[in-house]
Amino acid sequence: MLTAIIDYESGNLHSAQKAFERMARETGGGEVVVTGEAEVVAGADRIVLPGDGAFAACMSALKGHSGLYDAMVHAVEEKGRPFMGICVGMQLMASWGREYGDTAGLDWVSGEVVRITPAAEALKVPHMGWNDLVLDAAHPVFDGIATGDHAYFVHSYHMVVSDLADRLAHVDYGGDVTAVVGAGTMIGLQFHPEKSQAAGLRMIANFLNWRP
Repeated sequence: MLTAIIDYESGNLHSAQKAFERMARETGGGEVVVTGEAEVVAGADRIVLPGDGAFAACMSALKGHSGLYDAMVHAVEEKGRPFMGICVGMQLMASWGREYGDTAGLDWVSGEVVRITPAAEALKVPHMGWNDLVLDAAHPVFDGIATGDHAYFVHSYHMVVSDLADRLAHVDYGGDVTAVVGAGTMIGLQFHPEKSQAAGLRMIANFLNWRP
């Protein structure tokens, strides 16, 4: 089993790579590679899309790597390969991003990515640091995870889903902030699992052994 972490020059992937490699070794989750090659992504059994920065810039960078975007879309949409989006990689799963204008997303989860607007003025944006997860639905990637487990966030925008059935978990930050979305063979995490200690590592391990 090969898991491809897509490298499209949108952030430092070192910590994510190490976390996925560690959990693959510990759980028999197969091989993990970081790659910007379309051929590798096309042949992978699982695909991970990280992302840091602005929605539009990440989408542009992904499409700017020869064949990479098309290979990912084909593998997920046509072959049904398990997919995990992380941070902006999760946001790109939405229909639209509203950061610095309107940018079309992958439209894998109907909804839009908008700026976080906490009800309490004392809560600053970006939403940065630890927050407690509230699980909204069961999912195999949540095996061993419970409401109250915390994860590490760094973001100013979040996804507002059109159908709450697609929101698998949220956190409270002056209102509901989407933490996890999912549809079919796809799951997206707004937080950084590689920085979220035991809970994050457990979700990585569950993803590596997920058989949707």
